[in-house]
Amino acid sequence: MNTRFSSLAVFAFLIGPLSATEVPPGWETRSVREEVRPEFSFLGEGGPDGTGGLVICCTGGEEQIGCWKKEFPVAGGKWYRFSARRKTTGVAYPVRSAPARLIWMNAGKRMVRGEEDVRWPDYPPDRTTDETGWTEVSAVYQAPEQATQVMVELYLQWAPGGRVEWSLPRLEERDPPEPRLVRLAGVHYTPSGGKTREENLRQFAAPVAKAAEAGADLVCLGEAITYVGTGMSAAEAAEPIPGPSTEFLADLAKTHRVHLVAGLYERVDKTIYNTAVLLGADGRLLGKYRKLCLPREEVEGGMAPGSEYPVFKTGLGTIGLMVCWDVHFPEVARGLGLRGAEIIAMPIWGGNPTLAAARAIENQCFLVTSTYSSGEKQMKTGVLDPRGEWLATAKEQGEIAIAEVDLNKTYYWRFLGDFRNRVWRERPVGGFE
Repeated sequence: MNTRFSSLAVFAFLIGPLSATEVPPGWETRSVREEVRPEFSFLGEGGPDGTGGLVICCTGGEEQIGCWKKEFPVAGGKWYRFSARRKTTGVAYPVRSAPARLIWMNAGKRMVRGEEDVRWPDYPPDRTTDETGWTEVSAVYQAPEQATQVMVELYLQWAPGGRVEWSLPRLEERDPPEPRLVRLAGVHYTPSGGKTREENLRQFAAPVAKAAEAGADLVCLGEAITYVGTGMSAAEAAEPIPGPSTEFLADLAKTHRVHLVAGLYERVDKTIYNTAVLLGADGRLLGKYRKLCLPREEVEGGMAPGSEYPVFKTGLGTIGLMVCWDVHFPEVARGLGLRGAEIIAMPIWGGNPTLAAARAIENQCFLVTSTYSSGEKQMKTGVLDPRGEWLATAKEQGEIAIAEVDLNKTYYWRFLGDFRNRVWRERPVGGFE
């Protein structure tokens, strides 16, 4: 696919007639071709607050595509908050079928976001949906220096029999957003000499303290830390969660005021899971994740896989958890990403660092890991950014890999633009719901 944009390609739409209902000044409709044009109308008392609704209905098949569009004046270099609300009926995948798009233009009507030979639009992400079905679509952007206006487009596409109603959007000048800085740390430590769960746990007290002294907000420990090197079977090491080990970890987290992630073996009656837990800086157990992808060794050991993709909203950001073998498959990280994970913490025995980077790239999230392997081509303890680059790594026993990241930073890619917000609009549907 040719990913290069030109002003001709962007504006190669047909402007069609509007509904007989009076439409606010400046709004027009477009479709790629007349034969795939959906129906447009305006509701004077529509929208979530009764101030007007821009409606698109797909009365045909999945080929129908169209948008409402309007230009808004902007000043280059200033910051703006775009916001609109959207309600769909009969649309299977609203995030994919009903996007908003912003095209920043200069006085000559040429797109100016991006590089000289490659331009791209912005795609504001979906936020929360209220109890009446209205979803906020919003984001804060800095207008490119050359921009004099922005074209706002509100779509419905690929939704046979579907309907969308958009509120009249707002574009408001605002101050630059504050960064959301979080210090992520992976502990590179393999417990040894312990014969019990408690003896292994005590060995992590010093590395956690060291990470906290370095300013860590979130500390990731390894996989199955109460089992490694003890000589116990998985069944013998397994325990309830919450239980004695989470109580010990909770005290560590609370003492050092850090969020703490660790891998444990969990027992529920006769069932054993390979589980990662998340403790808050106040010592509360914020949640757990049961490993979804089990290698043959764990299957032969009688373990069971989990079935959910939980994420946890914290004061640091939205955190997801994975464990070891999960990294070799795209579904787990994608399932967490779809639920809003900004950070994924992954206790891992050993694995493929290239695939770990892929998981960060695919889902445009930060990945913090703790592994027991140390080889140059083996899995690393460290922090990956959404470009798949290691911001910090650790190799020696007891060493801490720590990196400060900004969760509000936008990573613009050549040819792709803001891939984090494009990926959810353009991914294939099915398989990860």
